[in-house]
Amino acid sequence: MMKKIALLAYNGELTCFAHVMLYALDFEKKGYEVKVVIEGAATSLITELAKTGAPFANLYSQLRDKNLLTCICKACSQKMGTLAEAEKQGLAIVGDMQGHPSIEGFVRDGYQVISF
Repeated sequence: MMKKIALLAYNGELTCFAHVMLYALDFEKKGYEVKVVIEGAATSLITELAKTGAPFANLYSQLRDKNLLTCICKACSQKMGTLAEAEKQGLAIVGDMQGHPSIEGFVRDGYQVISF
């Protein structure tokens, strides 16, 4: 049985999100099924992370290239002013739980959920 990890990033501190990306890539490299959800203040980071040469942009690019970035919160990206940027980047925008992504599906599907 494949091990499954869902990493939920809430914190808007760039170095905290960098660690989420590092952990996601490490888990994936070691054979885990990994899903990253961007929530809360972390949604404010996507504009800068998409810029070539920005700090940690390479990690963000790897995360996206490996399809580890599952979704971004609709309500929080709207509140933080990054909804249009999420759409521009082609990110999955999810708000199935009162505007926010539900984590129940991850639990139901056997994911270990870790939040940052």
